[in-house]
Amino acid sequence: MAVIHDMMPAFELFQPASLDDALGLLATHGTDAWVMAGGMDSFDWLKDRIRKPKVVVELGAIDALKGVNAVGDGIEIGAMTTLTEVVKHPLVRDKYGVLFQGAEAAASPQIRNQGTIGGNLSQDARCWYYRAGWSCYRAGGNVCYADTPTAINREHAIFGADRCVAVNPSDTAPAMIALDAKMVIRSANGERIVDAQDYFVGPGTDITRLTTLQTGEILTSIRLPGTWAGAEFYTEKVADRKVWDFPLVNIAAAFKTSGNTIERARIVVNAVAAPPMRLEAVEAFVAGKPRNADTANEAGEIAVRGAVALAHNGYKIPLMRNLVKRAVRGGDNGWASTS
Repeated sequence: MAVIHDMMPAFELFQPASLDDALGLLATHGTDAWVMAGGMDSFDWLKDRIRKPKVVVELGAIDALKGVNAVGDGIEIGAMTTLTEVVKHPLVRDKYGVLFQGAEAAASPQIRNQGTIGGNLSQDARCWYYRAGWSCYRAGGNVCYADTPTAINREHAIFGADRCVAVNPSDTAPAMIALDAKMVIRSANGERIVDAQDYFVGPGTDITRLTTLQTGEILTSIRLPGTWAGAEFYTEKVADRKVWDFPLVNIAAAFKTSGNTIERARIVVNAVAAPPMRLEAVEAFVAGKPRNADTANEAGEIAVRGAVALAHNGYKIPLMRNLVKRAVRGGDNGWASTS
């Protein structure tokens, strides 16, 4: 059992004013460095003394990482842009309603004022065994405490269990994948661009992290192409509380339609596996079909094929099925928009 100290360890704090300076610090200090964006995830780790970096590189002074700008037929969002700024920006609200709603569903107004879009996308797993410092697989041990006969695992995975059953907790990640976003990542060695779908990883790829970010790298911005701008969107988050809570299951979907016929769709569900799940089999099924109850019912059944419940999270299977049905049908208790 971990001992919670609720007091941060000593570290050297750097607050660089430029991206190059930040990347230089990360290259110099390597695995001794911790990157901090809005601090919403970082402070939890630090105050409980589960993470004890020698150096913290805080990005709040780097203006180049902030803001929403029109680029070509799409937009680019700096990773240090707060969730509140994303929610309020007219380009996001007018063209990318699925992201607007996803960001607005995150946490509480106070946290959205401080938390960043990059931080929300890149936060670590919220499994309580892992966050409390238990020596699980994700923390370098040899057991998953959430997948034992006496475990409390109502918030854990129903897909992709591979030693670890923690899930991705992001409210905005499904929207980014649904919008086919591109994640811009920088290090001292240069820049790489990753599809949002490939930015998130499962335990089979790397059990120690939820994203493809490596030591010395920073997510600098997210590029949203115009491909899905103004599409018909659907998003819904189910959580224990309306604010200040992580999703039990959430969904983001984008549809291109002709009349009542679905031409193309991107449908993404989160909090059911380590990475957000794009439901490509569902997308293929609904293409060319009417947006009605029959299509929605079959789509829901396809979505949950292969799901395996743990002792206490079997409710996620019908919940996910129904969220997919509502997204395909449109309306109901979620939020739908034609933007």
